[in-house]
Amino acid sequence: MQSVEVDLTAAVALTLIPGIGPKLTRQLVSYCGSADAVLNAPAAKLRLVPGIGASLGQALAASRDARRRAAEIVLRAEREGVRILWYQQPDFPRRLLELPDAPALLYCQGTADLDAPRAVALVGTRQATDYGRRATEKLVQELSAYTPLIISGMAYGIDIWAHRAAVEAGLPTVGVLAGGLDRLYPAEHRRTADRVIAEGGALLTEYPFGVDVARMQFPARNRIIAGLSEATIVVEAGAKGGALITADLANDYDRAVLAVPGSVFEPWSVGCNQYIRDARAAPCLSAADVVVALNWDGALAAASVRASPGRLPIPDIDPDTFSSDEAAVLRALLAAPDYADHIDGLSWRTTLPPSTVSGALLTLELAGFVGALPGKIFRLNG
Repeated sequence: MQSVEVDLTAAVALTLIPGIGPKLTRQLVSYCGSADAVLNAPAAKLRLVPGIGASLGQALAASRDARRRAAEIVLRAEREGVRILWYQQPDFPRRLLELPDAPALLYCQGTADLDAPRAVALVGTRQATDYGRRATEKLVQELSAYTPLIISGMAYGIDIWAHRAAVEAGLPTVGVLAGGLDRLYPAEHRRTADRVIAEGGALLTEYPFGVDVARMQFPARNRIIAGLSEATIVVEAGAKGGALITADLANDYDRAVLAVPGSVFEPWSVGCNQYIRDARAAPCLSAADVVVALNWDGALAAASVRASPGRLPIPDIDPDTFSSDEAAVLRALLAAPDYADHIDGLSWRTTLPPSTVSGALLTLELAGFVGALPGKIFRLNG
């Protein structure tokens, strides 16, 4: 991403104004040019932006309180080693930029690479059983050979066991919070959170200092967990709950979803078993299932190429003869190593939404120009 000059105080201030969510924030910045320009724009100009009424325009025009509080937040972040990540800057997580409902600004405490090449979320019920704990620890230990970033929500049950297992395995882990960094919930997980940060992980939130955890903020937190990850793995879940919300979001984002099957007699396995039955999640019996789903070892793609010796060294395809979306996907594949890439990578390369890329790939696959490999990898046909 091309870097742009950003006034972080103005960016933070814009996110503090009630009624201005992430989507509207990006829309306003696109219209005015920068967060600072938004805050300095006259109310009459702001009212021309779709979604901005008279009351929001007046709130933006009278943003001195937001600027004052934002300045305090920026100073505190500098004192406490907290990074403020704005969506226009290159250090903003790449995978989150692919989401239609991505946050505009994040607060990150710790050194974890949020763009780690391999990243998986482990989520589940807060009323987890010993089976869930053992399954979580087994998965993390097996995955450690691939050094992925482990992402979860720092909550009771599966979440905290995933973080602790990651630390024990020497893996970086990120805890995504539903409140400010100074409002860790539950508070008794502070020791684990401090260890996560000390050993190369991070805490991440879209909420500024001083914002308490609220029930309505957990689903918003869950979209960040799903969006940061290549795959979401549900270890234990009841018929309803936050873990299944995270899985649904991952499916919406066209990310891989896996679930650990459990006993038909256990209420905390109902969600996982039903998602597997309904093909909303692939069964996860071990880390090998994750590796196959995400094609981490590359063996499947290589085998596909070897099995097709008639492929041309350079696919004979002229993107200019296709629709604009299809042409963008074709050019991205032509530029990719071995003319193959994951659907998330194609979305990033083309700057098209995953849904648009998926539609273009389906058309190209039906026409015989593209082949699908396991793990949502797509390759040009010769």
